[in-house]
Amino acid sequence: MAKTAFLGLGVMGFPMAGHLAAAGHQVTVFNRSPAKAEAWVGRHGGASAATPREAAQGADLVMCCVGNDDDLRQVCLGPDGAFAGMAQGAVFVDHTTVSAKVTEELAQAAAEAGIGYVDAPVSGGQAGAENGQLSIMCGGTVADFDRAAPVIDAYAKICRRMGDVGAGQMTKMCNQIAIAGLVQALSESLAFAQKAGLDVADVVEVISQGAAGSWQMVNRHATMHRGEFEHGFAVDWMRKDLAICLQTGDQLGAALPVTALVDQFYKDVQAMGGGRWDTSSLIARLTR
Repeated sequence: MAKTAFLGLGVMGFPMAGHLAAAGHQVTVFNRSPAKAEAWVGRHGGASAATPREAAQGADLVMCCVGNDDDLRQVCLGPDGAFAGMAQGAVFVDHTTVSAKVTEELAQAAAEAGIGYVDAPVSGGQAGAENGQLSIMCGGTVADFDRAAPVIDAYAKICRRMGDVGAGQMTKMCNQIAIAGLVQALSESLAFAQKAGLDVADVVEVISQGAAGSWQMVNRHATMHRGEFEHGFAVDWMRKDLAICLQTGDQLGAALPVTALVDQFYKDVQAMGGGRWDTSSLIARLTR
């Protein structure tokens, strides 16, 4: 069992940290709003800390799941940041989806402090976090990954090293690129079925058994048909992720025409007031 810290208790981090505690690890949590950290301790035990530095002190592994590049920098750097509290040889595991630039920057800062660094973004959404069934793609040295993986296993369906630091974030970009086009295609399919007067449930039962089947189809078709989007991964966060994908695609010379188009469709959803809706809300553009 490891002594761990978990920084960031949002819809993903709260249950992920809970799985660590349930697996028997010693967990200290930090959240910018202390009330949420207190609520977590009340439910799972462990301890809370007032700063990332205090949470990280004495930890073998420090996990983090926050919002964006700036949030990650704030919890890592500075006198109250996690790196200031971590001992040499400890490993920082970042579950946030962020840019390759900030990953490189923070991995370098960690190395200078004698700290290991694993970028480990996740896929599976809120349901995956709550059920401990996340897909986790990691970048880092073999040694750092081997130390982190047995602990990450508490909330993972699959956890794989994809290469050196940064490879995890690059793999997450592949994930978001694939999802963007898939959700748009599913939205068009369901909207077409509705306009054709077909029974959507029957359509999905049939086509999901063939080549068109996907996790999104099986798990989101019913709520999409009903226009229910108050769950899952928010459009605002998806646009943040797609911006990272498009910027990196430009740098790599990788064409992403469908991703760029779907990003604009998500912009339309934001204009409809759906910034906090689930990403499956793309269908709302076609049916409202």
